[in-house]
Amino acid sequence: MRSVALPIALGLAPVASAALYDTVIDTKYGPVKGYPAFNSTNTGNMTNWKDITVWKGIPFAATTGGDNRWKAPQPASAWTETLDARTWGPVCPSATTGDNDYTINEDCLNLNIWSPAKKTDAKLPVVMWSYPAESTAADPLFDGGGMADKGIVFVNYNYRTGPFGWLAHSELSEEFEKVTGSNSSGNWGMLDQFAALKWIHANIADFGGDPDHITVQGQSAGSAATQHILYSELTKDLIVGAIIESGVRDPHDPLCTSLAEAYATLDDALEDGDTYLSNLGVSSIAEARNLTMEELIDGATGTTRDDTIMFEAVLDYYAMPDTYLNILKKGLAHDVPVITGNNKDENGATYGLELSLEEYYEDVNETYSGVWIDRFLELYPANSSTAAGAYNSMFTDRSKVGTWFWTQLWYGAKSSKVWNYFWDHAPPGQTSGAYHESEINYVLNNLYATDLPWVAEDYEIAKKMNDYWANFIKTGNPNGEDTTVAWPAVSSKKLVQHVGDGWGQIPIAWSKKVTLYKEWFASLVAY
Repeated sequence: MRSVALPIALGLAPVASAALYDTVIDTKYGPVKGYPAFNSTNTGNMTNWKDITVWKGIPFAATTGGDNRWKAPQPASAWTETLDARTWGPVCPSATTGDNDYTINEDCLNLNIWSPAKKTDAKLPVVMWSYPAESTAADPLFDGGGMADKGIVFVNYNYRTGPFGWLAHSELSEEFEKVTGSNSSGNWGMLDQFAALKWIHANIADFGGDPDHITVQGQSAGSAATQHILYSELTKDLIVGAIIESGVRDPHDPLCTSLAEAYATLDDALEDGDTYLSNLGVSSIAEARNLTMEELIDGATGTTRDDTIMFEAVLDYYAMPDTYLNILKKGLAHDVPVITGNNKDENGATYGLELSLEEYYEDVNETYSGVWIDRFLELYPANSSTAAGAYNSMFTDRSKVGTWFWTQLWYGAKSSKVWNYFWDHAPPGQTSGAYHESEINYVLNNLYATDLPWVAEDYEIAKKMNDYWANFIKTGNPNGEDTTVAWPAVSSKKLVQHVGDGWGQIPIAWSKKVTLYKEWFASLVAY
């Protein structure tokens, strides 16, 4: 679901405030000028809107076109004249931009910063946002002003996706080995994500941020980005926390192979790379680098989903150090606190689902096998009027239970705490319930940026959600003086924090269902 932005004025006469938009900032790359993020009090829960500066389109790496295609991001060039950071930078190709007038090209590795700092040495906590699939950093849903209002420097950025971000090929592996020593390829988008984080660490002090206090946050494909940052040796000592929205599950869950965190083995990715070059009608990477951006997009798309190449992250044992199960068991992740959770109507569960009893039985038989079919039907029985409810309950429980199992695996090797949530509030003006992405406006406290018919309740929920998230970004714990309902960290108790239409701890599922999922997952191959 995409949203339409309400006007956020930039370039207007500055409001009276000693904010950073009153000056040109000298960065390591060159001077840059920001602008007031707001010129109106129509900002919902915000109280410090006059102090917030926004800089848009700051390059954090060089163009990814031409000879830089399918290479790790190269350093951005310095500039001498003041960079007027008034407008969004170009967004990366293969992103779905709808009716928005974004510029799309391969010179797209740029980022946007919202800062409430009044001086460059403010050393405020920083959060880096990674967006979900088919999106861009310019999407109004990811506006950072609401988080900046809480005394946090908010940064979002663009990264490569599709064939531009995930193509593996033997020639590329040879090139990459000469630079890194790793005979692998394919994770260009992941390396973009790492490069953005490293740029923030090196430069955010110029914008009032604390380079030693960076939390990473993302949703869906952005949660996969956040996981990979959390897991990779290449980002060691760069983060103090991670917020993974609609993100983690037990590594044995087959959904790991189809949802945002899915990845391919290097061998499978190399095979897809050969197929892709054949689709393009070329036989070498050099030839492919001479094709147009549009030709590259067309080469990945088949007439059906089965013959469309689904580019995804690659298990290269370089950027991605191991399988998800081994990362958790071996303790390869950075030992920092984590928030993670799920929405009610996502990952298989669909609000308003119409499903016949016959279709329900068919799905159960396709998903499970042998004795598992009867065991799941025993705990999720249905008739002609309850089939949809049983189906949704099965997938909702699977998410809650799987996230709790992931957390127990985390605790097996790490000392940092994890907080799990379950979101069930349906935003107004739509018919998809608590859909995938529906929590974003609330946790970022940016209801002003989208055009849903918000009511007082939504602003109240946004304040509570944003309080949790902002406290975590500042202290590594979602609880604080402004917390209205305590949120305990996950323990051996099988509980999750209910947020949205209710607040407080609830069971992840009926104990017999938890046992069933545990036994079923144990019978499957881990991812």
